[in-house]
Amino acid sequence: MTGDVDTRASSSAVVGLVAAAHIGPALAVTVLAALLAAAQELDPGRSALVVASVLAGQLSVGWSNDLVDLSRDHHNDRRDKPLVAGTVPVGVVRAACGVAVLLCVVLSLACGLVAGLVHLACVAAAWSYNLGLKSTVWSWLPYAVAFGALTAFVALAGDAFPPWWWPVGGALLGVGAHLLNVLPDLDDDAATGVRGLPHRLGRRWIAPVATAVLVAATAVVLLGGSPPVAVALPAALLVAALAAVVVTASGRAPFLAAIGIALVDAAMLVSAR
Repeated sequence: MTGDVDTRASSSAVVGLVAAAHIGPALAVTVLAALLAAAQELDPGRSALVVASVLAGQLSVGWSNDLVDLSRDHHNDRRDKPLVAGTVPVGVVRAACGVAVLLCVVLSLACGLVAGLVHLACVAAAWSYNLGLKSTVWSWLPYAVAFGALTAFVALAGDAFPPWWWPVGGALLGVGAHLLNVLPDLDDDAATGVRGLPHRLGRRWIAPVATAVLVAATAVVLLGGSPPVAVALPAALLVAALAAVVVTASGRAPFLAAIGIALVDAAMLVSAR
C-alpha cells in the first residue's frame, strides 16, 4: 500500500514538473525550430542538436517563469499552477531548471560558437521577460529578440546566414504571440501590478494590434520568401479574411482569428524559400 502511494506521488510530481515547464508553448517553439531546421536542410545530427538545445532552453524559461511568479501566483490563488497546488516541490523545479540551463549552454555551443551564442541570447531574452520586462512597456522586446534570433540560430547552425525576412518575420510573429499569450491572464496580472504592453493597450485593443503585427509578418514573409502564386494567394486571402473577423466580430472570435493568422505566418515562415 505504501509503495502504491509513493508511486502515485511520484507520478503526480512528474506531471506537475511537466506542467510547470509551460509545456505547450515550450513544445510549440521547439517544433518551430525543428521545422526551420528542416527548411534549412540541416543534417539529422545537427537538427537533433538544434531541437535539443531549443527544448532545454524553453524548459528553463518555463520553469523559471513559475519560480519567479510563485508569490504572485500564491496571491492570486492559482491552484492550476503546480507550485501553488503543491503538486511538485519548489526544490525539484529549481533543480530541473538548473539542469535545463546547463544542458542548454552545452547543446547550444555544440551547434557552433556563433550559433550557440545567438541561441543563448534568445534564452536570455526570454529570461529577461520573466525577471521584470513583463511588467514594463518593453514587454514585447524579449519576444521580438527571441523569435527573430531563433531563425538566425537555426541558419547559423547550418553554417549559413538567414535570409533577411526570417528574423524580421520571426520577430513580428513573436510580438504577435506575446500580445495573444497575455490575454487570458489580464485580470490576474492587473491584481498584482503587472503592466506590460498588452495591459496598457487593454482587452479591447490587444487582438486588433496583434493582428496588425501578424499581418505585417505575413507581408514580410510573402515579400521575402516569394512563394509561388498558388501558395501566396490563398495564404494572403486567408489572412485577410481572418483579419476581417478580428475587426468585425465579437466574443472569442477575434482572439481565435488572430491565432489563426499566427499559425499561417508560422507555416509560411518555414515553407517559403
